[in-house]
Formats: sequence, C-alpha cells, structure tokens
Amino acid sequence: MKTNTLDFDAQALRDRILDLAMRGKLVPQDPNDEPASVLLEKIKAEKAELVKEKKIKKSKPLPEITDDEKPFDIPDSWEWVRAIDITSNIGDGLHGTPVFNKIGYPFINGSNFINDKITITENTKFVSQEEFSKYKIPLNKGTVFISLNGTLGKVALYNNEKIILGKSAGYFNLINPAIRPYFAYYLRSSIFKKFYDKKYTGSIIKNIPLKALRESPVPLPPLSEQSRIAAKIAQLFALLRKVESSTQQYAKLQTLLKSKVLDLAMRGKLVKQDPNDEPASVLLEKIKAEKAELVKEKKIKKSKPLPPITDGEKPFDIPDSWEWVRLGDVLTILRGGSPRPIKKYLTNDPDGINWIKIGDSSENSKYIDHAAEKIIPEGLSKTRIVHKGDFLLSNSMSFGRPYILKINGAVHDGWLILSNYESIFNKDYLYYLLLSRFISKQFSSLATGSTVKNLNRERVSNTVALHPPLSEQSRIAAKIAQLFALLRKVESLLK
Repeated sequence: MKTNTLDFDAQALRDRILDLAMRGKLVPQDPNDEPASVLLEKIKAEKAELVKEKKIKKSKPLPEITDDEKPFDIPDSWEWVRAIDITSNIGDGLHGTPVFNKIGYPFINGSNFINDKITITENTKFVSQEEFSKYKIPLNKGTVFISLNGTLGKVALYNNEKIILGKSAGYFNLINPAIRPYFAYYLRSSIFKKFYDKKYTGSIIKNIPLKALRESPVPLPPLSEQSRIAAKIAQLFALLRKVESSTQQYAKLQTLLKSKVLDLAMRGKLVKQDPNDEPASVLLEKIKAEKAELVKEKKIKKSKPLPPITDGEKPFDIPDSWEWVRLGDVLTILRGGSPRPIKKYLTNDPDGINWIKIGDSSENSKYIDHAAEKIIPEGLSKTRIVHKGDFLLSNSMSFGRPYILKINGAVHDGWLILSNYESIFNKDYLYYLLLSRFISKQFSSLATGSTVKNLNRERVSNTVALHPPLSEQSRIAAKIAQLFALLRKVESLLK
C-alpha cells in the first residue's frame, strides 16, 4: 500500500529488507562467528535439561526439514530449523471465557498486538487476580507473541506484562532469549507469511493452527550474525520511518500550500486588479436584464428569489470590482436521477448513453472523462442529461468535490449538476472556487446526515460565492494552474 502522494511504498521496502535478511544477504558473514549448528546443540542440551527438571514437557519430534520446505539457499554457517527446535513451548491462550472485571489484568488477543507491542485498547477486557492466577501461562524473556486469528501474523514482544491470553494470541517461548530480536523479524518476513498462507484454516475468518507454528521452517544464523542482522534491520527501519515521516509531512505541506493559494485567490490577493476590467456588477446587471427579458417572453419561468447576502455571510473584504453572489442566482443547479431498477436499463451496447456514477470520478483528477456503464434511451425519462463542460458535485460521501465533465451522458442521483455558467464564470476559475476552503466550509456546514453527509440542491443554491470580473477570473485561474504545476514539479523531483 502506498503511504502518501510521493508514491513512497515504505511497506514494500520493509518487506524487501526482511527478505534479504532472512537469506543472509543483508549483512556479511564473519568466518569467526560460532556456527548456528553449535548454537543448536546448546539449545538442545538446555531443552533436555528443562525436560529433565520437569519445567517443560518433552515435545514430539518432528521430521527433518525437506529440501522442498527450504525456499532458498542459506549461508554455510546457518541452519534450517523448525520453530519447535528453538523453543520450550509454542501455544495459545484461553479458549474458554473467564469472568471479566472493569479493572484488573488485561485479557489480550491478537488485536492487541500493535507496532510490536501489547497495546491496551478501549475494547480490552480485564480479569481479577483470581482469574489471572487460574489461567496464567508461563512466559519468559524470550517470548514472542503472534496473532493467530483474523488479521494474521501481527507480532509483539513480551516485556513481563501481567496479562491473560485469549485464543487468538499465540506465543513462542524461545530457549535462548538472545534469539528473540532476530526471530521477531523472521515472523514479520514474507518467508513466514508464505508458509502460513499455505497452512491457515477458515475461509472467512482465517486461523493459523499451532501445528503450523511448530513446523514452520526458520533460517537460523549464528548468534553473533543474528545480532548484526537485527541491528541493521532496526537501523534501516528507523531510516524508513524518517523518510516516511518527511514525505507525509511534505504531503500535508503540499495540501496546505494549495489551500493557501486558493484562499489568496478567493480574497483577490493572488493577482493584481486591472482598473480597465469591467466590474462584476456590470456583468451581473446584464445577466439580470437578460433573464428578466426571457421571463417576459415566457421562455423561462421566474425563479423564486434567494435571500440577500448579509454582512455576517461575508467573512472578509473583497476588491471593489468584485461582487458577492449566491450560486443559485448565477447558475442552474439540478440533481441527478436514477432509473429503478437500474439493471433494467443497463446495456453492453458501446453506442449506449454514458451512465455517470460517483465511481467514475477520481480524487486525483478534476475531470470525468469516461463512464464504466451505459444505459438505453428508455432510461432517460428517469434520469437527467448532462453535457461536456457541466460541473458535477458529489452530494454524498466526499460531498461537494467538484468535477468537470468531458463527456455527455446521464447522471446518477448521487450527483448535483451545475450548468449554464459560461456567461458569468470562467470554467477553470469556477472549478477552483468550488474547490476552495471558503466554499467547502459552507458545504460542510450545510450538509445533512449524521453518518453519511449529504448536500441538496437548495443548500448549494444558497451558498455564497465570489464573483470577480471575467478578465480577472481568467488571470486568477492561470496563476493557480501555474502554481499548482510548480508544486507538482517539486513533488516529481522528490520521487
């Protein structure tokens, strides 16, 4: 998943680093290192002693790792082992239900493993001292946790927390705690993920069986090399976090800069006013007179007047040649419509009518230039025709986001349509106006709905907008486009 607008895929780089580490290609081998085979003999002897002292149970021997189970070659000083070979126990938590308390010891499941730590969330339940003692699992300095259910493979390190484990929390008790840093990285690697992908059960909710954990093949380096590998991974991951943070900060800064450019433009401070420009008031009077004549000739109906704009609706001063207007006074604003049931009207005919839905838009584009589906002409009576150059506003979800049409078609009822603006607004200026914080704040305050916000035609009609002289609108739009292009150029240099 890409982390930001600079296409910096931090997770892919982390995965690559772990992959190289598990193959013995992240740090050089040192011929002076004690081979992993010696480490394994020590672990075997220590494990036998723990069994003899009855501190752990003797584990059932597993077959040797076959060549087919070894996904790649490893250095000569390394060994392929099964996870059970280097652990005193591999298990999971309580399968029953303890008695929960409001306070006490946290009941931990796989969902509590966040950023390699046990994290108490608002959904975490608690148990009493009695329940804790009843179900306590012996953990140690070498314990590594893993989520076994739902979101598989999340890892956390045990740091002597007093917890009780649920069944989706698996654990590895490593014989030698010094192995833990390297082993935790192994559990996060694609090698382990590919292994349990072949072993998990469940189609809807996935589960990793304990048998798979015990059998999982681990490429084990010498202990000294493990330390070097873990240190190098930590160093590279820290660098990635720094780069990731910087790119995220730049993305936020870029958004802020764009917003500031639009803010200055809407206040008349981005380009100079030209005294030779015809004031907006003159154009508005012409439009008003033309509209009155059309009403007189009965070519259009007289629209219901919108309320005058109050001083409280004017948050800042504008140049003398500008005017405050309501969008409904200067644009035609309509809502799209959807024939029901839509399946009845859909067609595979390439000559069908474009059926424009919210999904045909993109956050990265100001245009809608295609429609994924077509409808037959019979569906037009239940929808609304739109034309190239019309504006669409989403009236739900990311409500108020403007798009300019590059195609003709019919529109879904999730859209509001803004048209007949050509005589009063420069198209690009209108786009930037609708994109500005000044307008989006009004849309937010006007939207209805608690979960999914919605805009409607009447509310958008009442939205207060800024109307500069037409010539100045063109200069404003050109300057914004120039500055946005510069920001994109800076972004491309940082990729």
